[in-house]
Amino acid sequence: MKALDDVHLDIEVGRFTSIMGPSGSGKSTLMHCLAGLDRLTSGQVLIGDTDLGSLTDDELTRLRRDRIGFVFQAYNLIPTLTAVENIELPARIARQELDPSWRDQVVDTLDLVDRLDHRPNELSGGQQQRVAAARALVRRPEIVFADEPSGNLDTRSAGELLTFLRRAVDDFGQTIVMVTHDPAAAAYSDRVVFLRDGRPVSELSDPTVESILEGVKELET
Repeated sequence: MKALDDVHLDIEVGRFTSIMGPSGSGKSTLMHCLAGLDRLTSGQVLIGDTDLGSLTDDELTRLRRDRIGFVFQAYNLIPTLTAVENIELPARIARQELDPSWRDQVVDTLDLVDRLDHRPNELSGGQQQRVAAARALVRRPEIVFADEPSGNLDTRSAGELLTFLRRAVDDFGQTIVMVTHDPAAAAYSDRVVFLRDGRPVSELSDPTVESILEGVKELET
């Protein structure tokens, strides 16, 4: 059985796209392929004009480092580093200069100014996820992939994170692709793509919680 089959999908620049579907539908596999974490057995994935299938492993690593941001459900923060050190770590590894005004804007928008010197074990789950979001966005990547970013958060923290992702698109022109099972989370996006058995079967523009729930019901029929 193919994890993905006959997928044709365009991700619009400067838009927030959510991918939904039942367990086993291929959501995470699709995101991993789009982000260059998994290789295709056939077909193409393009980021801009770059064909990911044509890149060596080292070139893929550099592309993910330089052009892509990631926000995972499991934060993936370095426990011995402070919040600001975690936020700046990918740029330091890539030997990239950060724009201080942009970094400060991201930190301020995520309400992390008073938490920059704290280590992850001194932060709440919501604060840790906001640090992870800042880390993903501080280098202005071409595209950010978010895998169930609100899945481990309480309702308030989830709302704060998703509001920031929404603002990153509206105010900063960021491109975001999010995998989620949560209709309330997906309602923050501009577009929802529904997968079933490894294929996109429908989509919504300007989704609401109600229209997403209807779409989920149709997947189950």
